[in-house]
Amino acid sequence: MTVSPDLEIGPDGLARSWGSSDPLLRDYYDTEWGMPVRDERGVFERLSLEAFQSGLSWLTILRKRPAFRDAFAGFDPEAVAAFDGRDVSRLMADAGIVRNRLKVDATIANARATVALREASGLGDLVWSYHPEATPTPMSWAEVPAVSPESVALAKRLKREGFLFVGPTTMYALMSALGIVDTHLMGSHRRGCSGLWPQ
Repeated sequence: MTVSPDLEIGPDGLARSWGSSDPLLRDYYDTEWGMPVRDERGVFERLSLEAFQSGLSWLTILRKRPAFRDAFAGFDPEAVAAFDGRDVSRLMADAGIVRNRLKVDATIANARATVALREASGLGDLVWSYHPEATPTPMSWAEVPAVSPESVALAKRLKREGFLFVGPTTMYALMSALGIVDTHLMGSHRRGCSGLWPQ
């Protein structure tokens, strides 16, 4: 296999696309990123965290993830959909999370949209229905797309369903996180980890 020159070699000698220098990032990269997640709560959590990450580092979000889970009822869509003004005030006073009113409001709106999707196929099935026929095989970071036709289409569909903070770039990041596409650089020890794409 041809190996990307952009790979990071961690202290354990393993090649990664990113995250080798930080234990929290490294653990996330090795155990979660790019692994298939299809259940409603799991997809809703990742969609929510990708929205909060916009403009910030992923490490910031990972460090705050336990507080996010506490603040947003374990990302149970039904519970978050029932949040009211008191909950918004509580969240905006919570220093453990990212206190961005637009993103807080969007998460609550997205929970309500998620619950509404249960009458159809559900959030997980909807997101996974945009699985492409091929995945990138990047040799460098310059070859990793920021968007794809599928992420553009998914963003449009979710917006029609009432979701917020679901632009094409955020949706492509979500698709990478969920394993719908494999954007591990060629030669990463996690390339092909989803089992959906060849190494």
